[in-house]
Amino acid sequence: MDIKKIFRRILKLFTFFALLYLFLLSIKLIGGSFKLMGKGFAETLIKTTSNPFAGLFIGILTTSIVQSSSMTTSLVVGLVATGVMPIYIAIPIVIGANIGTTITNIIVSLGHIRNSIEFERAFSASIVHDFFNFLNVLILFPLQYFFNFLGILATGTANLFQNVGGLKVFNPLSTILNPTSKLILHTIEQTPWLGVILSLALLFFSLRYIVLFMKKIVIRKIEIYFNKYLFKTTLRALLLGLIFTVLVQSSSITTSLAVPLAGAGILTIEKIFPYTLGANIGTTITALLAALATGEISAITVAFCHLFFNIIGTAIFLPLRKIPISMAKFFSKISMRNKLLPILYIIIAFFLIPFILILLVE
Repeated sequence: MDIKKIFRRILKLFTFFALLYLFLLSIKLIGGSFKLMGKGFAETLIKTTSNPFAGLFIGILTTSIVQSSSMTTSLVVGLVATGVMPIYIAIPIVIGANIGTTITNIIVSLGHIRNSIEFERAFSASIVHDFFNFLNVLILFPLQYFFNFLGILATGTANLFQNVGGLKVFNPLSTILNPTSKLILHTIEQTPWLGVILSLALLFFSLRYIVLFMKKIVIRKIEIYFNKYLFKTTLRALLLGLIFTVLVQSSSITTSLAVPLAGAGILTIEKIFPYTLGANIGTTITALLAALATGEISAITVAFCHLFFNIIGTAIFLPLRKIPISMAKFFSKISMRNKLLPILYIIIAFFLIPFILILLVE
């Protein structure tokens, strides 16, 4: 009997980690597939901009298309380093990339759309990231546009750190996920839309069974553990998001992992918000370490700009977190009346509005 119990526990544990692997693989494949579809367009779009206001929306659009703020930032850093793009144009693109990267969370939350209670919790937990970014842009972008606030701050700091040197952080998730994801992406290289379909199917399948698994077997134990230890205080949640993102080198993975936990009722939006802010800072630290390793002043300046954007935003909205949290809760309640609204939101906020404004401004 004891052997059977042990075997069942091992099987349950194996099942959970297999589902978690599929979930993380789906996030990786979503980004990789969209990157194959839109990389050329994104590069062209970034290279042609000459207006800081258009740059903001180019950052949003290109990151939404390629599903990777790291790729957008890397392209920008490369253009700045070669003298093709001035820093005052690069900074708004990096700010826009910060908004565009949140689309992954929204897509993950759609996996809960069939269950209204789960979806309301998951959607509010994912979209709070958007509202933080929108509010932060409303404050910092005008300061950058009119006074070069972030540019001056980042340039001054970059000069101090130019010869410090950086380091490459080992990424355990890439070691585990890359062999499978690279094989799949290589197979569908000529038909990336198949990758999008496969990744979304994997996402919704794994998400559904992860939530069912947590609800039926371990929800109470996990809830106690998360609330008592990992997310006990605001600072602890923020540091968890920061450290985990530095380790996995992807804020999308960090924040997406929290969405099913919110959907299952294990974590509240109040606990997730500081964790999300920590992830925002964490992804900029990874980029900064890489930039410092190059010693290239322009790369370091852009990386510091990204870091300051998130640190200043955190300093403002962590004490005022009720504002983005209330906005997210309100929007998710409205979305319960019409579940097409989140899909329309993705299309309008991440693609249609940026595209129209780029055309008008450029």
